[in-house]
Order: sequence, then structure tokens, then C-alpha cells
Amino acid sequence: MSTAFEKLMNGVAGGLALLKVLSENSFDSVLITDASAEGKITYANKSFKKLTGHDPSEIIGKTPRILQGPGTDAKVIERLSDSLKSGRKFEGKAINYKKDGTPFIMYWRVLPIKVDKKITAWVAIQREGSVI
Repeated sequence: MSTAFEKLMNGVAGGLALLKVLSENSFDSVLITDASAEGKITYANKSFKKLTGHDPSEIIGKTPRILQGPGTDAKVIERLSDSLKSGRKFEGKAINYKKDGTPFIMYWRVLPIKVDKKITAWVAIQREGSVI
């Protein structure tokens, strides 16, 4: 039995419109990268700019590594890399850096986008946290 959400998503145009509204109005940052080894950014929502200071238009084609810096935990990045290589979702937190160099704690979840069982892209949902 289909859920109401699945019924909404069945129409391609309607489904895309729904996803656009969800992404563009999310409190969380949404970042999409391609499935290449470089993981180039193909989309960022408005909340990405609020989180990082980077305008979405200026980061398309770059990698999310632009957020990393000296305080970013290499072990977390290695765990992320291992998850991506094996096609698994990832959840973690690390110190990242805003466009102006200000460090912040970023919590994020990275999930594969699959079409016919093949990963075509990755979506990252991100938010700022505080040290507990």
C-alpha cells in the first residue's frame, strides 16, 4: 500500500516541486554532491549559506572539503570516506570552518541517492551544534 507521500512523489513534476519546497525551506543545510571520487557539489540550499557563509552559486563544482581546516578530525573524515566508498550512510560531527574562517561544530548525515541500485549522488543534511 502506498503512503500519501509516495502518492505525492509519483508524479515526477509534482515530486520535484515538493522536494524543492522541502529543501529550500528547511532549517537544515542540504548539500548534494555527485558520485564521483571528488564528490563535487551540485546543489546547496539557502540554509547552507546561513550555516557556512558560502553562497550556493559560488561553491557549485567544488568539494565539501572547502569546509575543513586544521581542527577537522582526520579520523571522522576517514570514517566518512570509508562509508562513501562502501555505499553506506554516514552520521558524524566535526569541527568545520565558515567562509570567514570561524570554526563551528557541524553535525551531518550523508545518504546515497540510488537509481536502479546504483549510487548517482550523495545528499548531506547538516546543522550547527555546540560542544557538549
